[in-house]
Amino acid sequence: MHRPRVLIVDDDLAIIKFLRANLKAWGYEVIAAMDGAEALQALEMELPDLVILDITMPKMDGFEVCRRLREWSQIPIIMLSARGDVSDKVKCLDLGADDYITKPFGVSELIARVKAVSRRTEAAATIPDQPTFTSGDLKINFAQRLVTVAGKEVKLTPTEYSLLQEFVVNAGKVLTHKYLLNKVWGPEYQEEKEYLYTFIHRLHRKLEPDRTEPRYLVSVPGVGYQFKGNA
Repeated sequence: MHRPRVLIVDDDLAIIKFLRANLKAWGYEVIAAMDGAEALQALEMELPDLVILDITMPKMDGFEVCRRLREWSQIPIIMLSARGDVSDKVKCLDLGADDYITKPFGVSELIARVKAVSRRTEAAATIPDQPTFTSGDLKINFAQRLVTVAGKEVKLTPTEYSLLQEFVVNAGKVLTHKYLLNKVWGPEYQEEKEYLYTFIHRLHRKLEPDRTEPRYLVSVPGVGYQFKGNA
């Protein structure tokens, strides 16, 4: 049986020991790095299933590691920060992170977040009843998990893909903020609207020809979003 591999990146040895002990107790295999350069090397060599990445590190901070990782990989990333600023959270998510935890945090919160990210990764691998979906220049092959716009492949993280899939299988329906947060992220995220706003922005950036006038994912003010598309 495959044991999920988690890469912990933090310059605080006490945090690494804390995370390693608790993740191992829950059946995860753990590897660690203490700076950004070491993390990037470990990512290429070890190919973990999940990265837990601290923001504040010497030489190369977590923002830069996240940005560089997203240039070539869609491995799920959970960011750690000693600050609870909303701006930091949005910056992490906008760079491509999947989740964000503020220090100090408890074991239950850590494991809940890790499990939630794993659920979204598994959900992204599920195949809807319809094998393909087409709307204008947007095409999705669910069997191959392939998204293209005007014939060019678009790389999506598991969370981005799960969110897009939820929209297209409900094309034309208005989906509320709470519905989307519960369905894609989980019930513990129902009040985390900044997650939804940021991921919608990421999908707009990747899919829309003109982000100022979205063709596919349209906001319904005060309610949620709707996939409109076109024939």
